[in-house]
Amino acid sequence: MFHPVPTSPPDLGVRRSRAITVGLDGSRDSLASVAWATDEARRRGLALRLLHVWGLEPDVHSPLIGSRTRQEPYDADPRSTAERIRRTHPGLDVVAQELCGEPATVLCEAAEESELLVLGSRGLGRVAGFVSGSVALSVVARTRHPVVLVPGRAPIQNGGIVLGLDLSHPCDEVLDHAFSRAQRLGVPLRVVHSPHTVRGLGSDAALTASAMAPGAADARTARDLTQVIEQWRHAYPGLRVTGEIRPGHPARRLVEASHTAGLLVMGRRNRGSRLGPHTGGVTRAVLHHCRTPVAVIPHD
Repeated sequence: MFHPVPTSPPDLGVRRSRAITVGLDGSRDSLASVAWATDEARRRGLALRLLHVWGLEPDVHSPLIGSRTRQEPYDADPRSTAERIRRTHPGLDVVAQELCGEPATVLCEAAEESELLVLGSRGLGRVAGFVSGSVALSVVARTRHPVVLVPGRAPIQNGGIVLGLDLSHPCDEVLDHAFSRAQRLGVPLRVVHSPHTVRGLGSDAALTASAMAPGAADARTARDLTQVIEQWRHAYPGLRVTGEIRPGHPARRLVEASHTAGLLVMGRRNRGSRLGPHTGGVTRAVLHHCRTPVAVIPHD
């Protein structure tokens, strides 16, 4: 049984700073993530940390590693970016930092020290981007702290929020992140549950992509969804919350539901395999196909 009472993060032996950290590599996607993180830091009254990671292998062009000899169309220098943000957002505490190391490891360490880690999602949806996207995916798979991945376009910060809810394992951390953010922004929250009835992201013409009314869905599923929403609604009075049951593959349905949203929130269970940490099939599929910023909240 879960309760809508936010809990304190576990003591990891690291003092978490009151900052939003964003990975900076000079790409268009990187600048979109900087804009998103800047707005997030301003709204929450937190410092903004711009982090550029120099990779150990100069010929490996993954996101968030750079070389000043490379021809980048945008500025990867966190100091000049910080100065520009200070001019446009006076009063915002902005810190610029450059570190050297294996990018995913450095970024995971940065996540431990921050309230939130924000990364660009360059190339996650393209075959040519699988190599460059591997750093962001590795960070999502390994970190135990929230990560937001922002696609390379202007994010819709004032759009509503979609929460992908797994009714078999409703997690407090994921629910609290979605509810608290929706209340803070004053935007509606849509809680979407997708019973997994098909495999893959291919065609499923026999299923409707529109939301099913709770009364047309399985009675127990509808009752469980309503119960979760009502429990959390009491903790966030005044928040506009609706529930939807969308049969089909969860990743496909979440991507569809996020088309008009400003943020998609989903959980990722902390688990490993013989090959090491992994994101899970639904999370990975959403990150590859979603064009809306995605907040991935790890949980046990």
